[in-house]
This record gives sequence, structure tokens and C-alpha cells, in this order.
Amino acid sequence: MNDSDTPWEPPLAGTEAEHLTGSLDRLRATFRYKVDDLDAAGLRARIASSTLTLGGLLKHLAVVEDYTFTAKLGGKPIGAPWEALGWDGSNDWEFGSAAEDPPELLYELWDGAVDRSRARLAAALDSGGLDQPVHIAWPDGRHASLRRLLCDLIEEYGRHTGHADLLREAVDGRTGEDPPAGWKPKPGRSPVG
Repeated sequence: MNDSDTPWEPPLAGTEAEHLTGSLDRLRATFRYKVDDLDAAGLRARIASSTLTLGGLLKHLAVVEDYTFTAKLGGKPIGAPWEALGWDGSNDWEFGSAAEDPPELLYELWDGAVDRSRARLAAALDSGGLDQPVHIAWPDGRHASLRRLLCDLIEEYGRHTGHADLLREAVDGRTGEDPPAGWKPKPGRSPVG
């Protein structure tokens, strides 16, 4: 097995930025594996009394990716594609609205947001490193660092990847910590009529 078989694996000995971005990419890959190749019914499945779904998690984390690396990082509006989709800025919009979205759109939203986030994060790291202050600030005026922003996103993925573990196992029994070597994400299947 080589690095191209498991590109999500963080470095064994790298810089702090490489370890943080590597940890985030590993969680992204694990999350994407957990939600991979499902039809509309699979993305809408719920367990127990929870309203949480894999489709809702896909859309939520896509919004979080874009919001983190636009509004929180640079103070810019979240922009496309969210405004055209009706994003209202609430914490529940993406969870509720995902039930009406076809799988292809949900996968496209997440995949696109991650691509944009990687580019924005790489540019920020190149221009100022982990210690640079970002736009988001506390009420007393103190700004978070890029390191804090990155750690918060890692925490967000950790929480929701755990949710995805339970939901996916309930859908079709898929379990496991990481994707198998050589795994590549598939686009979503056609919606169930």
C-alpha cells in the first residue's frame, strides 16, 4: 500500500499545518465514505426519535465548509451556491431542506464546498500561517487565529462523522473507521421515485 491508496492519511512526521490539514482531510474522507453511494431513501433515513439524516449532514457540513472559509476567515458573504438555494443563515435550514434535495445535488454541494475550502485554506496558510488572525472575533474584539478556525472545523467533523457512523450502519450495515485503501467517492444515485 502506498500514499496514493490512502491519500487521506495524515503525515507521520510533518509540520503543524500539515498535521492539522491532514487530520481534517482524514475526517472529510471518513465522513464522505460514510455517506457515499446512497439513494434518496438512504440519505433520508433516520434512527430512533432523531430527525438527523445523512443528507442533512452532507448539506450541513457543506454549508459549514463554505461559511468557515468565507465569513469566518475573511468576513465575506457565503455566496454561491447557498443564496440561490434559499439559505437563510439559520442552523436548521440545511438539515430540513436536505430532505427535498436529490442525492446528486447533496454530493455536489459537499464536494464543491470541500474543494473551495481546500483552496481558501491553502491560500490563507501561504499568506500568513496558522497564527494569523481571522475575521471572526469575540464580543471583546479578540480575533480567533486560523489555527483555532481549523481546530473548530476538525471538531465539527469529528462530531458529525460519529453521527454518520450510526446512521450509515442503520441504513445498510456499513461500518469501519476509515475508507478501505483505494476507495474513491462515487456520485449519488438517482433519487427514488
